[in-house]
Amino acid sequence: MLASRRGELEALTHLDPAAVPLLAPVLEVGAVDRTTMDSLRRLPAGLLPAVDVTALPDSPDTELARWDVPLVPVVGLAESDRRLVAHGAAARGYARGALVRLRAGQDRAGPDASTAAVERIWRFTGLAPEECDLLVDAGDVCCRADVRLAEPRVRRLLDWARRHAWRSITVAAGGMPPTLSRLPTDEPVRLDRWDWQLWQRLADAGFNYGDYGVGPAVPGSGDPSERLPTVRYTADGDWWVYRWSRRGGRGDDRFADLCRTLVSASHWPSAGAAFSWGDHELLRRARRGAGAGSAANWAAWSTSHHLAHVLSALLHPGSDAGAGRHGRSEPQRVRPLRQVRGGESRRAG
Repeated sequence: MLASRRGELEALTHLDPAAVPLLAPVLEVGAVDRTTMDSLRRLPAGLLPAVDVTALPDSPDTELARWDVPLVPVVGLAESDRRLVAHGAAARGYARGALVRLRAGQDRAGPDASTAAVERIWRFTGLAPEECDLLVDAGDVCCRADVRLAEPRVRRLLDWARRHAWRSITVAAGGMPPTLSRLPTDEPVRLDRWDWQLWQRLADAGFNYGDYGVGPAVPGSGDPSERLPTVRYTADGDWWVYRWSRRGGRGDDRFADLCRTLVSASHWPSAGAAFSWGDHELLRRARRGAGAGSAANWAAWSTSHHLAHVLSALLHPGSDAGAGRHGRSEPQRVRPLRQVRGGESRRAG
């Protein structure tokens, strides 16, 4: 689940072809403009994004069938009748299906009301339950207490979801803080991946995995234009945040120093630049082979590494996938996902 910004979209364009069928990106669109359309058209062949325009006005410009781009509409429980009809047209035009997004923290009306809400969606979109994927969005989990509260709530929603013939069920959460401005600079800072811990506690339920990449789940939060060189580097069970403000020298030198610190760390994958496109670009900067880039570049490289790391961890559970020099590391080229209960693949959404 990614913001439709240049950096995150750039990471998707550099996916290894073998990873494309294993990913189902959900893009949260904040504006309809030429840049957004061009970015969607540049995605790799076979990568069908789900597009969420819930934050945008209900108008002809946000009718996804008019965009002339292959996509899956994301449908919320509280959509207007008019938008549901428009989403149905988009679903039939490209994918013959839709993604229903149930927000665990907001859509808490109980099983009967939830059933009535999804039956309304099916009626106005003209879709059958078997043509719809369900996304249970646990939202922001930023501490151990959040994980403890979210687990039983999500399990109740999964019990309800099994009453219906969904095409697939995915649970997603986000654990990145809304802002990094209070973190120390000029040293790697470790942050717990609380969303990953929630997934591990729920994995026995047998559903697909989703997260918010290296961005926060809190709507409207985060800083899309980081002023300090910043890399959010995913590891096993944690993130390592690098924010460099060392004075003196050029900006390129500062970022090179950041990257040299990263590639010498124990969580740098043993596969190095072969692990992902993002890791390749970070290693180039460590060797002063290119400039520092921009906030969009930093987001792109961080997201690229994150996608590779998560896919590897899902494909090889318990094998320390993505581990650094003191563990094994898997490159981004991956094999088909193994099957889990119900015949669904453990797919990253």
